[in-house]
Amino acid sequence: MKNKRTDFDTRFWAVRRKHSGFQLMETFFKFNDLAASKKMLNSIMNYAVKKDRWIKEDPSVIFHFRQSMQSFVRAGYLITLKEKKRTVTTQREDTSPLFLGLLSEKEYHHPLLVFKKAFREYSVQEFDYFLSGMVYFSLGAYDHLPERNMISPYIHLTKMLDAAHLILERRGKK
Repeated sequence: MKNKRTDFDTRFWAVRRKHSGFQLMETFFKFNDLAASKKMLNSIMNYAVKKDRWIKEDPSVIFHFRQSMQSFVRAGYLITLKEKKRTVTTQREDTSPLFLGLLSEKEYHHPLLVFKKAFREYSVQEFDYFLSGMVYFSLGAYDHLPERNMISPYIHLTKMLDAAHLILERRGKK
């Protein structure tokens, strides 16, 4: 008898074909602006840590954003798996602190380091758990504080957004 498993993961694509991490990131940034994504992530995080307030945004917008961020995290994980084949670097030049954002100068020149560091500390499932928890706590008032550290994954996600945008920008220049 065959061992049949039911796959409960959501499918965002109509066909079952493999996608590259870069294609998924390009798709993410086609539908989500970098500044708007960081602003939405920041507001969800702010409301998640407030006990007596909830976000005024439509819950469907928040849920869609969570789904797209989960897809983004998976794209980042795919990029780190295939990192040996490609490297995205830039020449050493004087960079303005305005361009760096949250990235260090080393991360600015080698943006894949951001993804490697994030996935060394947290798994894809832990990022999913974090995103779900943030959305849950931001959509309603509650009595208890979140049980885990929410700041560190938030910082990793923000840096990953900056690094991904930088990677795609540099790929476009080639």
